[in-house]
Amino acid sequence: MKKVKDIWLRISKVKGLKYIVVTFLAILFIGFLDENSVWKHLRNQQYIGELKEEINEYEERYKHDQAQIRELESDPKSIEKIARERYFMKTDDEDIFVLSDDERLPSSIITNETTE
Repeated sequence: MKKVKDIWLRISKVKGLKYIVVTFLAILFIGFLDENSVWKHLRNQQYIGELKEEINEYEERYKHDQAQIRELESDPKSIEKIARERYFMKTDDEDIFVLSDDERLPSSIITNETTE
């Protein structure tokens, strides 16, 4: 405690330096250490921007889904199209071949007896 007192006495002897030190400490506290600091304010503004972008993405997805629902309600062929593309449904006289781009694991990793 004595060191702090000595430092404060040295600072107070120099004219105007104590005001500079107090101003610096206030800026440090307000800018970085306080709960409502400028630093946190800037981070919150960035987070708000990210959330607004996410809201826009969800609104676009919602509009697309609403258009697709309207299409499904008005056109019975669109139901058949979605059933074929997404769920691989077929009529009785058709065959479906599904091609995949997935990479296969090396046979040394696979331990299933039926694959060897």
